[in-house]
Amino acid sequence: MDDTVQDENPFIIPLDKVTQAYIKMRDKRAQLKQEYELQDDKIKEQMDILEEKMLDMCKSMKADSIKTKFGTIVRSIKSRYWTNDWDSTYAFIKEHDAFGLLEKRLHQTNLKQFLTENPDLLPMGLNVENEYTVLVRRSKEN
Repeated sequence: MDDTVQDENPFIIPLDKVTQAYIKMRDKRAQLKQEYELQDDKIKEQMDILEEKMLDMCKSMKADSIKTKFGTIVRSIKSRYWTNDWDSTYAFIKEHDAFGLLEKRLHQTNLKQFLTENPDLLPMGLNVENEYTVLVRRSKEN
């Protein structure tokens, strides 16, 4: 097989050079991402400490907001909900016709598997988008 690709211009690009450049760029991105995440994690830790101090101050002052020269500290309650019993939760949602309690999205992997196993069954309104992608694997030699 020919290991070159014809570009729109008259130059021929060797695929090994394209692959090498791609891997080099991917490695650089990974390095930059790791450096960023390390620095970002340090800043997040420092911010967490300050947030705890501000929460303690709000609590001791019995205040939900404190105005300062540089900004206003607002203390609020953040709630998260989850279930450990999906069967009961589904039954509850169905019983009370409360389907708005669920997020509207499809599980991509499970739907793909379902459609593979049941090619003649398609939900009404299902949209599918397929696109070619490229995966580059590093050579064991390099």
